[in-house]
Amino acid sequence: MKNCTILVIIFIFCTSLFANDKKGETFMETVYGFKVLTIDKQEISLDKYKGKVLLIVNVASKCGFTPQYTGLEALYKKYKDTGFEILGFPSNQFMNQEPGNEEEIKNFCSLKYNVTFPLFAKIDVNGDNAAPLYKFLRKKTRGFFSDNIKWNFTKFLIKKDGTIFKKYAPSVKPEELVSDIEMLLK
Repeated sequence: MKNCTILVIIFIFCTSLFANDKKGETFMETVYGFKVLTIDKQEISLDKYKGKVLLIVNVASKCGFTPQYTGLEALYKKYKDTGFEILGFPSNQFMNQEPGNEEEIKNFCSLKYNVTFPLFAKIDVNGDNAAPLYKFLRKKTRGFFSDNIKWNFTKFLIKKDGTIFKKYAPSVKPEELVSDIEMLLK
């Protein structure tokens, strides 16, 4: 009886991890159902990227990982003509490392790192005010104790069907994703 009770408690705990969030929101199965604002504040639907491999990254201009912009841009230039896109989402949630407004962010990325991949409006990636896209990404890649994004330059590789292939830690350099990107592009 004791073992059965323990199993029931574990089952309830595990199913609560994957239930709808506290606001009763339901989540889509792909990224294509989300609308986002570009860095120029134009609303677009991510279904514009249907059939492409996507790398979604929360970025910041004053972070120790900011030099990853160079590697991200190199990936973009190498694979953009083969069905690959990088989507950069600035966030200021980690020690105020993205304090600028969208125009400042855009200028910084262009002048300092020659970024040509799409950048989007500054968002929250954690908490109650997190962008719906990031709520989805977090929920679908939830760890055992938390679904929070740990730091800037967390990366999500998205398959051509819009589902998540893998989440990568901020310390994973863009060039380390090459084999996974090439596999998904086939």
